Amino acid sequence: MSEYDTDVLVSADWVEDHLDEFQADDPDYRLVEVNSPESPDEGDFPSRYEEGHAPGAIGLQWDEDLSDQDQRDVLKKDDFETVVGEHGISEDSTVVFYGDGWIPNWFALFAYWEFTYYGHEDARVLDGGKDYWVNEEYPLTEDEPDFPEQEYTAKGPFESIRAYKDDVDMAREAGIPMVDVRSPEEFTGEIIAPEGMQETAQRGGHIPGASNVPVKTNLRDDGRFKGPDELEALYADVGIDGDESVVTYCRVGERSAIAWFALHELLEYEDVHNYDGSWTEWGNLIRAPLQKGDGE
Repeated sequence: MSEYDTDVLVSADWVEDHLDEFQADDPDYRLVEVNSPESPDEGDFPSRYEEGHAPGAIGLQWDEDLSDQDQRDVLKKDDFETVVGEHGISEDSTVVFYGDGWIPNWFALFAYWEFTYYGHEDARVLDGGKDYWVNEEYPLTEDEPDFPEQEYTAKGPFESIRAYKDDVDMAREAGIPMVDVRSPEEFTGEIIAPEGMQETAQRGGHIPGASNVPVKTNLRDDGRFKGPDELEALYADVGIDGDESVVTYCRVGERSAIAWFALHELLEYEDVHNYDGSWTEWGNLIRAPLQKGDGE
């Protein structure tokens, strides 16, 4: 499966070996491509679901299918159950996520986190995402599956993997490590959002006490996750070794889901929380403290 002790990260070869199961009406296996609403198209290969996807893959859009856009929140439980069941996913399905983006699996990891939040027991991620799948010439199709609808009952929400603004306040007071996974330019306040993306906050900077670990430092050049020794060293450099609570955040909570996955699911650090309100919430709060520049 992978060099990790957990089976949540699967290789492209593993997915290819299971394509027959992913294309079957039986819901035991489901493959889900999650597209990002903002990612600029890069490269000369299909970047969007309708332009080509892994055979059997269901296409979901992060903002339209997996978000409550009125509240800028994850789906409410009953809405989550409806969306998941309508796409032929059962509570017992092995669900593998992958996605596009200038960060591989950009919003796919947020979908994984949301499924985990609602208690889906067998969720996994295709290492390297769509870029790796396409660049290594694994099969693609434009055929869209039409799976039988399933009755889905979520077990969650499980709040232990999520952080809210009050949790961040307590983390700051207690000196709990916070990982800001945005670019150095966002962290210092030079810019508020990556180039070409909507500025969702009024102010630039970072939460005082946070350390900057840009999300791409979790990944190899080909988009696959670095090995466990490299990830352990990456986070040890900012004082995280698994014995403490950790809060991850970014701009809207999707990039930080990648760091959450690396820490909580791959390194199996127990007490890791994704602050999905992230800078969109914090950077708009009146009187919320912030810091600019490189200092923590």
